Amino acid sequence: MNTVVAQYLEAWNTREPAARRSAVARLFTEDARYVDPLVAVTGHAELEAAIAGVQAQFPDWTFALAGPVDAHHDQVRFTWGLGPADAPAVVIGFDVAVLVDGRIAGVYGFLDQVPATS
Repeated sequence: MNTVVAQYLEAWNTREPAARRSAVARLFTEDARYVDPLVAVTGHAELEAAIAGVQAQFPDWTFALAGPVDAHHDQVRFTWGLGPADAPAVVIGFDVAVLVDGRIAGVYGFLDQVPATS
């Protein structure tokens, strides 16, 4: 599961569109669902667009693992941080991913820390 989580975060950090599409296709089932408080998408194209949207909103920030990976059966949970590469995370979240045949079929995300907006 550590490898799956590392590949998942790398997909979120991959900025080149063709490489990102390839990572999403390799890592997620065709009908994978991703849901967090800000977005709900299904399938490779929608997931790739959601990732691209986050990258456009935070162009110089990266995702990083922010704690241990906890897994059992075909599910894994982990905390991640999003922020400048050389600074503490600005956004912190927690995801649970469910795998089918070694690929991610669903991600259920939660936001634990988000910057205040004016």
